Amino acid sequence: MSNIQLAINLRRLRLDHNYTQQQLGKMLNLSRQAYSNYETGKRIPDIDLLIRIADIYGVKLEQLITQTCTGNGVVNETAGPYLTGKLQDGNDSIYLTAEEVMLLTKYRNAGENERLVIRKVLDL
Repeated sequence: MSNIQLAINLRRLRLDHNYTQQQLGKMLNLSRQAYSNYETGKRIPDIDLLIRIADIYGVKLEQLITQTCTGNGVVNETAGPYLTGKLQDGNDSIYLTAEEVMLLTKYRNAGENERLVIRKVLDL
C-alpha cells in the first residue's frame, strides 16, 4: 500500500530544494529509478531510508510521512485551510482545500453530461 502524502512530499521537497532524482539517489546510495519508485508511490522506503531523507530535508520523520512538507517548512493541515479525506481503497489520507472539496462535491452532484465535459477539460 502506498502512502500518498509521503510520495507527494518526496517530490515536492526534492523540487523545492532543486535536486534531481539522480542527485537524491546518489545521496541515498540508490539508483535514480529506485528513488523514482518512492516518489510515484510504487514502493515505500524502509525506515532507515526515511530517516535519512528526513535528515536531508530537515523535517521530522512523522512530518515527512503524514504532513504536507515544502521547502519553506511544514504545512499544518489542522490549522490551515485543509480538510482530511480518506481514499476509499486504502488507509491513505489526502488533504484538500475547501475549494477542492467544493469542486469534488459539485462533480458528484453533476449529471453525467456535465461530468463528461469536466473529464474532457481535465484530460481524463
